[in-house]
Amino acid sequence: MQRHYGLDWLRVGAFAILILYHIGMVFVPWGFHAKLAAEQWLTVPMMLSNPWRLSLLFVVSGYASRALFVRHTGPWPFVRNRTARLLIPLAFGMAVIVPPQAWVELVTQHGYTGAFLPFWTGEYFGFQAIAGLYLPAWNHLWFVVYLWVYTLLFTASLAIALGSVRRWVQRVFDRLFGGVGALILPMAWLMMVSGVLFPGARETHALVGDWVAHATYFPMFLFGFAMAGSERVIATFARWWKVSAALAILAYLVVAGVQIAFAEYRVTPRPFGTVFSLARGVEGWMAIAALIGIAETFWNRDSRWRPMLTEAVFPFYIIHQTIIVVVAYWLLLAHLPLAIDFVILVTATVAGCWAFYLIGRRIPWLRPLIGLRLHRSSPEKPDPRPAIV
Repeated sequence: MQRHYGLDWLRVGAFAILILYHIGMVFVPWGFHAKLAAEQWLTVPMMLSNPWRLSLLFVVSGYASRALFVRHTGPWPFVRNRTARLLIPLAFGMAVIVPPQAWVELVTQHGYTGAFLPFWTGEYFGFQAIAGLYLPAWNHLWFVVYLWVYTLLFTASLAIALGSVRRWVQRVFDRLFGGVGALILPMAWLMMVSGVLFPGARETHALVGDWVAHATYFPMFLFGFAMAGSERVIATFARWWKVSAALAILAYLVVAGVQIAFAEYRVTPRPFGTVFSLARGVEGWMAIAALIGIAETFWNRDSRWRPMLTEAVFPFYIIHQTIIVVVAYWLLLAHLPLAIDFVILVTATVAGCWAFYLIGRRIPWLRPLIGLRLHRSSPEKPDPRPAIV
């Protein structure tokens, strides 16, 4: 498979939006590990990316998984590679990166009075619930867990299926999604998940029983995997990106309108709650379709910054939320104006993520722990293999 640079850039942008979104979580009324404010009006710009940011990551990860799969001699070498690349950083993250988040949440929201070091070396690894928080936790690293599970499930089905069956499935995919079906069918599914099957449901990120998340993200992963073998589908997104973008904007206006009108309601009354959920489904897919089309049309070209940025994304993802939570805890004690809090949070998060990556990439034993390959590629010959998680 030829590398799609546009999707590399799209992945970098999607993770940048994710990091900014998590900074925003510090200031909105929604639950988060550290809070500086509960500004209701900020939920409106947050809804601009809320319906699609994670689905996009699973689509792009599915696409990258196809590129990685064809480079291995069979399904099980691929599984071994993905297991090492995903579960080693997950274990390191749960043991070292996530504990400060849990401690800050317990101290600021549940009246916990213990110091961090005794908490980390003792209670955190107690495999018990403290004030409703079951520890140890994976927090934002749930994405890695889900991606690994989806990879196992799909690879097992590939191992069982005959080559003729795989080719038939790909032909069916091309027929269904090679035209406007690429816009309509996934949108209809997300509308059904959001507005019919699980109206008002929230993701738990606990893996077991998180049906609304699985119904959303597993099909996105499968779609990305199949899309990697279909030029027709990508061409469809490129052809219709303007229409997709317009529909995404219109759907967002509906979502924002309902959000503003019923901001003080604990539960949005019918039929507006249903309208909100259905509009989220439309925005969720049309934004993804537009972004893939834009990536194909305008961004499918290389740059000297691309190899570093695509490599840096996973370490950024691993560390960013802990930086946000810890810095927010310090800011909570400082009592600064919210605008200054926001500037400090953005600056500290970006600087901390770069430091984590640039230092970690130079230490051989630390590289696998932060999601990088064990051996660095030559600066003169950038690694052509997909770096997407």
